[in-house]
Amino acid sequence: MIRLAILALGAVLLAAAPAAVADDSGTPQQSEPRTWETQGQVTANGQRIRYRAIAGEMFLRDAENKPTAAIFHTTYLREGVTDPRTRPVAFIFNGGPGSASLWLHMGVFGPQRVVLPSDAEDDGAAPFDVRENPETLLDRADLVFIDPVGTGWSRTLGETEGSTFWGVNEDAEAISQFIRRWLAEHRRWNSPKYLIGESYGTTRIGALMRQMELGWNDVSINGVVLVSTILDFSLNRTSAGNEIAFAAAIPGFAATAWYHDRVDQAAWGGDRARFIDEARSFASDEYLPAILRGQSLPEARQREIAARYAAFTGLSADYVTRANLRVNLTRFRTELLRDQGLSVGRFDSRFTGVEPDAVSEGPEGDPSGYGIDGAYTAAMLDHFTRNLGVEITTPYVTLGGVPTWNWDAGEAGGRNSFVNVAPWLERAMRQNDDLRVLAANGLYDQATPFYPVELVFNRPGFDRERVTLTYYEAGHMMYLHQPSIEALARDVRAFVR
Repeated sequence: MIRLAILALGAVLLAAAPAAVADDSGTPQQSEPRTWETQGQVTANGQRIRYRAIAGEMFLRDAENKPTAAIFHTTYLREGVTDPRTRPVAFIFNGGPGSASLWLHMGVFGPQRVVLPSDAEDDGAAPFDVRENPETLLDRADLVFIDPVGTGWSRTLGETEGSTFWGVNEDAEAISQFIRRWLAEHRRWNSPKYLIGESYGTTRIGALMRQMELGWNDVSINGVVLVSTILDFSLNRTSAGNEIAFAAAIPGFAATAWYHDRVDQAAWGGDRARFIDEARSFASDEYLPAILRGQSLPEARQREIAARYAAFTGLSADYVTRANLRVNLTRFRTELLRDQGLSVGRFDSRFTGVEPDAVSEGPEGDPSGYGIDGAYTAAMLDHFTRNLGVEITTPYVTLGGVPTWNWDAGEAGGRNSFVNVAPWLERAMRQNDDLRVLAANGLYDQATPFYPVELVFNRPGFDRERVTLTYYEAGHMMYLHQPSIEALARDVRAFVR
């Protein structure tokens, strides 16, 4: 990477040392956003691509034009583009809520990637393998990675409270403002536009549909890529009385049980696809009607359902019966491999973690979380400081910098109900004939399992001709598995057209 010298009134590096003023106490206050520009090259999809990288801040402002927040973001622009109006731009973010965008940035879409073992092993310690990323989307689109307030180096300014941005609608309003300003500053209003989000980032996309598509001053989106989707939280939360979520979890449990060889694979002729499809049918056609009966379910039928549940999930029929036929994720993760002293991962159930004892109700942690976080944080900061020349020494918040979240999303679900942003995406598709959806699912993702995603898009309001569902042999971060990285990159590259 070569650092650009920006010449103005002598040799002055653009915004590396922003102007500052002093408040009444004499403390310096930043008055301009900081920006660092570099150039780089990467081979993607067989092409050698030159690009300009802009890492820095954008100030969000209130109605009185006062700065309220600094949004740190990283933009990659392909050099040599003759007409930017025909060049797609993709706005990319992760989830949490409260996660920076390093996962999608260094995992699959950015020009540099951290390479981890594909077989669900722990990442260990530095030095980690960071290399040029042939799967980057830069051959097809310009990329803008966004860190929402409270993540990465994004923060509030002045007297603005974090709660101004920490909520379903609040967050979407802030990111919508960012996107509109980015389009204006880079003169890209007439370029094809895509949103790519992971996990809560897919929820954010649903909320952004309300902010950006459903009004006269709208930003029409060409397509959205939902990586590990959660649009309707009622399908993912196995809480008391929410029976449908217990049913929606079963196919994901079945995939995990098959992976760890806890079911009779021979009974299904070794055909995993058939096995999972039968698990779908059992969950919707047998299990859900049975548990809706509650205490009126005959004892003989209860035993039948418990036995069938056990055959699909690898748990014992006795355990399922004692759980009143309702096994939540925490219990499943702990119980499946209890006889081996192991728990399975939430984000990626291929991962296993050693438990301190064999009687605990829940796992000690998530092995698919602590097995990757060190590598991603180190790789992201190494890329920022070594390749992009970013000169910020304050802590970079990977995850956990957002202590509260306002889940009251109005018509998307209030405080006493589950958030459901699917209707906003559905309505945006009705009002924008070009809006397409790609939903990418990891078979071993237990945080946002694949079957609830299918249930959402099977609802009658969606145009299934414009919805594509894809599946990968990995979990929530399917880019931890090399064949899945390559498949996901191909699928997204084909989708962004």
